[in-house]
Order: sequence, then C-alpha cells, then structure tokens
Amino acid sequence: MYLKLLIFFLVGQTSVYAASPSAVPARHGLVTSTSALASQAGVDILRQGGNAVDAAVATAFALAVTYPAAGNIGGGGFALVRLPDGRVFSLDHRETAPGSASRDMYLDTEGEIIKGLSLKTHKASGTPGSVDGLLELHGRFGVLDRKAVIQPAIDLAQGGFPLSWQMAESFNRMLRLAPDFPATRKKFSNAGEPFQAGDIWKQADLARTMRAVSEQGRQGFYNGWVAAAIAAEMRSGDGNITASDLQQYRSVWRSPIKGEYRGYQVWSMGPPSSGGVLLVQMLNMLEAYDVKSMGWGSAEQVHLMVEAERRSYADRARHLGDPDFWDVPVALLTSKQYARQRMSNFDASQATSSHLVGAGESNHESEQTTHFSVIDKDGLMVSLTTTLNSGYGSRLVIPGTGILMNNEMDDFSIKPNTPNQFGLLGMEANEISPHKRMLSSMTPTLVTHQGKPFLITGSPGGSTIITTVLQVIVNLVDHGMSIADAVALPRFHHQWLPDVIYYGRYGLSPDTIAKLRSKGHELKQRSVLGDANSIHIVDGVRYGFKDPRHEGQAVGY
Repeated sequence: MYLKLLIFFLVGQTSVYAASPSAVPARHGLVTSTSALASQAGVDILRQGGNAVDAAVATAFALAVTYPAAGNIGGGGFALVRLPDGRVFSLDHRETAPGSASRDMYLDTEGEIIKGLSLKTHKASGTPGSVDGLLELHGRFGVLDRKAVIQPAIDLAQGGFPLSWQMAESFNRMLRLAPDFPATRKKFSNAGEPFQAGDIWKQADLARTMRAVSEQGRQGFYNGWVAAAIAAEMRSGDGNITASDLQQYRSVWRSPIKGEYRGYQVWSMGPPSSGGVLLVQMLNMLEAYDVKSMGWGSAEQVHLMVEAERRSYADRARHLGDPDFWDVPVALLTSKQYARQRMSNFDASQATSSHLVGAGESNHESEQTTHFSVIDKDGLMVSLTTTLNSGYGSRLVIPGTGILMNNEMDDFSIKPNTPNQFGLLGMEANEISPHKRMLSSMTPTLVTHQGKPFLITGSPGGSTIITTVLQVIVNLVDHGMSIADAVALPRFHHQWLPDVIYYGRYGLSPDTIAKLRSKGHELKQRSVLGDANSIHIVDGVRYGFKDPRHEGQAVGY
C-alpha cells in the first residue's frame, strides 16, 4: 500500500520509485543475503539437516567468495543467536588493534593525520576476527560437521562462478583506485585485463585457505602457513599485525542489549558495537510519541526521529567504546528514564542545533558492510553483520592466500574530535590501544513478540546502519507495513554531526522537505542508505526479503 501511494505521488516527477518485489515465504528455513549464491549455500545446509547457525556459517564463508567487497575472512563482525527456548546470545568477533598499535600512530610530528595511512596501507588492518568468530559460533551451536558447512564456499572459490555486470564493474573501479598491490591485481583482474560480465571468476588461493580452515579449524588460519603469510606480508609493507597477534586473537561472548518497544522485545549488539545501545535509546525516545498518527514520511515524524538520532549519536561520540577498555554506561543509556531526560528539551516546531547538544552526563563504517538473516524450521534465529570497513577494505590481498584485508583501524578515534571516513566523531572512549576493539555501528537485531520470533534484521551502511534498522522496526511496529514495504521504502539519516538530514532518492516529499527546512533543518540528498536483508515471521510463516537497493536474494523452502 505504502509503495503504491509513493508511486502515485511521484507520477509527475522525472522518475518513479520502483515498487519492491514480493517477500519470499517459507514454512521451514530461510536465508536472505546480498548474494544469491551465498543464500543458496545456507539453504542447502538447512536441507542437509543443519540448523540456522550451520546455515549462517556456510553463508558467511560463501559471502567471502561471492561478495568480496564486504564478505570476508580478513575482517570481523557481530552475531546474534536466539535459540528456540528463548535464550539470546551475542558474539563479538570484531577485529582488534595489533599489539604494536599506539594512540598517535596515524599522526605526523605536528600531530596532524597522515592522509590515507589508516585506510589504504598495511597499517590500516586490525587483527581479523571473522574466522575465529564463525568457528566459535559453529562449535557452540552447530550440529553438522565443520567441513560440511565450509565446503560450499570452497566449491565456489575453486570452481568459480559467472560475474554479474555490477561485480565486474566494481572490480574494475576498485583496481583503478587501489594501491599497487600485486596480489590484489592478480585476484581482481583477468590475467591483467579487466573482467567482463559473464567471465568465470575462480579463486584457487582462497579455496586453499578455506580448505586449511575446514581441515584444521582455527589453527588453519591463526597458525601455520596462512598466519605466516599474513605476518610476512605485514613485515614487508611496514604493517603491524604479527604472528603473535594472530595467535592471541579470540572472539568474545557479550551480553546482548535488550529493550522493549510497544510490547515488542528488541535484542541487539552491545559494545564495542554502538548499534544496540543507540537503537534501544532511540526507540525509548520515540515510545512516548504517537508515531503512527504522525504518518509515514511526514515532516512531524521525520523531525521527531531526527531529534532522537541527534541526541543518541552525541552520546555515541562520548560514551561508546570497547567495554574491556572503557566503562560504558549501558544501563543508563538504554533506560527509559534517561530517554525522557534526553528528550526533555525537544521542540516539535524547531530543530535543535547539534552544537548545543552535548553528550548526556553519565555521572562514512563502511557502506560495504554486509548483513544477512537466517531462520530454521525450529525457529532458531541468527542475525549476522560482517565487514572489511571500506569497500574491499584496505584493498590488500595477502599473496598466496586470497585473503582481502580490512582497514578497520580507521574506525578508532585517530585524533580527538576529528571525523573518520563516515563523518563520525570519536573521543577518549574510542582511542587506539593495543589489542583493543574499535567502535562499530553494526546492529544485527532480533525482535520477538509475546515470546515468539517476529523479525531478524540488520544492515550495512557505516553510520547509517543504526538508523536503517530503526526505520525498519518503526515501519513494521508503528505503521503495520509488510516486510517488503518496511525495507524497500526510502530512508533518511541524522548523526549529530555534521548537522544535516541525509535522505535517499525520493526519501522525502517536496512538502516534507519544505516543512523541515522551515523548522531549521539542513537537508542533503545522498546515495543509497542501507541494505536491510530481513526476515519477518507472521503466524509461523517466514517472509524473507532482500533489500532491492543491492544484489542478492532471499531463498527458502
């Protein structure tokens, strides 16, 4: 209904916002991700008797093959798991700063940031956590043999698959911008020539690496020849990751963030992700208002949500960091009383200047992150978000391994009150320290209602991840949309600083834009916001929806 109304409204415009495809229904298992091949790999594991965790691990390894801009074994991420008995677990397999990292490592002698050092060099990478995290998930909750769940990824890497036009263009564009790393040019070119749509892309080195993990577990990545290759390449390029860093890496089970919104239970990721804290904080701020009566896309609703986002992102800059290094006031930030306090100066008629909104008193993450959602026949739910940070990370491929490395060190606060590549500010809570995890916006999320599965969601998009997830939940709970409409409709975003409302194409009507400007808001149109591959459960039927903003597919049975 909402998309039909939007199309009707835009008939007089130069283009029309395309209606979303239908959600994919399934009675048993379902996977939705940014790669049709990876989703199919996950569902094949479900058909073999695997559970949702087996399928999630298979999907994640497959994404490292079929969606290299963000799928990875050289990066990190976060996962939420809800068992059929209602218990919820969250796993932090975020990258860590190498042991030799230091607070000012990206600054020159004058204290200024050395351009590109934290993004496109060997020094840009944190110690990878994806492999340890996926194996930890599988070891605790999986039911199939490890080799069975990794084999689909090995087959895809060894046998290859035809490149879409989008992937071929993405490879070629990346190589034009990448530093001159020989193994990167070998992996992403066709014998030195640009790839074309339809070319079969094989990755024998990556298959060999994944085979080592399949046969030896974490020893196959964090020790042995793979670890030696990573350490050797880092030494040759003045990087910081050592064999000792790899051997010491461990993912961490964290307490999930839990909130409640209009009778729905919301479970999300806690620090070092800021996602769960901010999501629950913003929902708490909105709960006091009749969002439904305001109407989707109205200036009244957008203004309210922007003011909640403004205050929450200010708190992010001051209070959020790795809880092993910083005392994060989670209970305070996620309390309903604190939300009321933060919104006490909300003015429905006027925008609040971000320069007047400090963080509350306790006394550009990459657009190329990727998210997928999984559910099995028993109702076991998995929400997993993984990333290299920038698209293709640092663009460094470790020779002989096929591993593309992350550039997550840029997610630290490299210099106080200086924005990172996504415009996010950081302070002492997120400064660099050896073995510390950098702050993230990843927000894998599960929602239940009356003790039953309701929603699995999450998104890529750097700083826009949290507001994307927020809008999916509000669209479902407040506006009663279908999952297709809730995900496909345009979005907007505000993150405190810069003090701007960003909105996707056709995200706001001309009337809404005019009213928001009259309230004092600055607005800018920007590219795609998010890729919220989600599953909605209604009366026992799973409805999987692939966000139409990117490639991919929901697959179920």
